Amino acid sequence: MRATVIHAPHDIRVQEVPDPEIQQPTDVVLRVLRACICGSDLWAYRGESARQPGQRIGHEFLGIVEEAGSGVNGFAVGDLVVAPFVWSDGTCAYCAEGLTTSCPQGGFWGSVGSDGGQGEAVRVPFADGTLVKLPSAAASDDRLLTALLALSDVLGTGHHAAVGAGVKPGTTVAVVGDGAVGLCGVMAAKRLGAERIIALGRHTARTDIARTFGATDVVAERGDAAVAAVRELLGGEGAHAVIEAVGTEQSMRTAVGITRDGGSIGYVGVPHGSGTGLDLGVMFDRNIALRGGVAPVRSYIPELLPDVLSGTIDPSPVFDLAIGLDEVPAGYRAMDERTALKVLIKP
Repeated sequence: MRATVIHAPHDIRVQEVPDPEIQQPTDVVLRVLRACICGSDLWAYRGESARQPGQRIGHEFLGIVEEAGSGVNGFAVGDLVVAPFVWSDGTCAYCAEGLTTSCPQGGFWGSVGSDGGQGEAVRVPFADGTLVKLPSAAASDDRLLTALLALSDVLGTGHHAAVGAGVKPGTTVAVVGDGAVGLCGVMAAKRLGAERIIALGRHTARTDIARTFGATDVVAERGDAAVAAVRELLGGEGAHAVIEAVGTEQSMRTAVGITRDGGSIGYVGVPHGSGTGLDLGVMFDRNIALRGGVAPVRSYIPELLPDVLSGTIDPSPVFDLAIGLDEVPAGYRAMDERTALKVLIKP
């Protein structure tokens, strides 16, 4: 079969790899219908996170079960399913607590020795603990299928940030980051009842989506100017809840600067290039809480899925470029050059 592999920085290729096979009774083999490129994939693409030459890549996908191991109880051949970006056994103490990303037997798609999602098929370990079944009719609804793909990562990650930030009815929220996760954070804040949502971003195509998702205000400034602008909008005070969806030192400084005393920051931006951006003294003096990290999206899918199916929320606009598998290298370039927000792959 064909799949995406990374050989070196800026060297993404689609090439022949061995077909996935059942290795354990709890495995399934899944034929990929939709996948996508994540902003975090760009750190490997740019050489800022290490990868072995020829390593698979991609961690967001959904598809059809083509083969199921003898120990799989919840799925059968032909089922339409979505895969969260981490597999998990569903039985350990962490899984029971909802922190599936800490499952001792879990792992990330595209890690050494595992399949990546940007290909024609994937072997899924611990299928019963990992996958979530979708209505079969969705397979013939292109928009819905695209919206459901967001459950594999960005929608659940934005929700995780909103939960970590303590968003609840009546709160004011500020979102640092205008990528797909930040935009889904806007959607999550709206869904959780935020009264006012300020999106920080300077790309009109993205801030237009933010407004569609529920943003009431947009701040285009950065750094100290952004802090001043947000505080001016909020009468000199910061936001009750701040979503940090970038992961740089500057973005975290901005997040702290725009948080109201006694407020909370939900952080989900993958940290990169940040070493001294967090001043605990400032956070201590102002009673600012910080909560977040890698999102256990498997635990959020059952909550978010009904709203996607009903159309109450529709994250599909974050996918602004659709390509075939052969075009994946060009898709990486488009996201790296910021000419695309999030690239949808149709194998």
